[in-house]
Amino acid sequence: MSSDTPALTENITDADVESYWAPSVHRETEEQHWSATQVDDRLNIAEWSEFLSTLPRDPYVNSRWKRMSWVHLLENGDVECMGECPMAQGGMFNDAESMADKLRYYPSLETAFTAREDFKSFVRGWADLWGIGAHEPILVQLNGVKGTGHLDPLQGQGIHADGCKFLSVLVIKRENVTGATNHLYADKAGKNCLADIQLAPGDILHIHDDKLFHSAAAMTQTDPTQPFERFILIINSRFVDGFQNRMLRRHFPEAVLNDVF
Repeated sequence: MSSDTPALTENITDADVESYWAPSVHRETEEQHWSATQVDDRLNIAEWSEFLSTLPRDPYVNSRWKRMSWVHLLENGDVECMGECPMAQGGMFNDAESMADKLRYYPSLETAFTAREDFKSFVRGWADLWGIGAHEPILVQLNGVKGTGHLDPLQGQGIHADGCKFLSVLVIKRENVTGATNHLYADKAGKNCLADIQLAPGDILHIHDDKLFHSAAAMTQTDPTQPFERFILIINSRFVDGFQNRMLRRHFPEAVLNDVF
């Protein structure tokens, strides 16, 4: 199945889904291919933060903790977890030796988290922003770093794209952090910087991932006597990475995928 399926509109159960984002967000993502806004009035950041303490350590990347799940929308607008499929980024999209061209398996997001109504509303609102339809796989990652000293939050990825069309980064926790500024570029070489954005908890950055490149600056402790913590939720869909699409087709034969193989 291809991704020609029309996006959900009338079947979505949230009465306010069309107004989940301010009109400026729709306009900016259309005109400049990115938008930064706040979403903490739509979800409970404090309660979402409670799920960070049970994140397992990332087996592929030092100093990172992570869970992820594939979800999709049903015809009636409900949000459903799809099951296990590895994360797969080809080398053309991920320069990090520890991650490029590898199948990466992570524990699923906790059911208590994905069953939350504010999580489901968030996914529905996000899908509506980008025009994601029923049965299109959406990857949701909950991950972050903590520690001391200087740390690259991207763990070697540098200026990159994630291999999809639509990507958003929501900051859930940022404590004792200096740095970790998000940078957007028109080119992978980083010669044309479009924006430098500092995200606080509750802030979200939307990106047309197939039109822009992005990175995040190194981070360190504001108070050198205390460790830092920075945790984010990443949500993306409609993959242009053939490696990821092949894995999605293998694990979810009936999924609606972007036509890249």
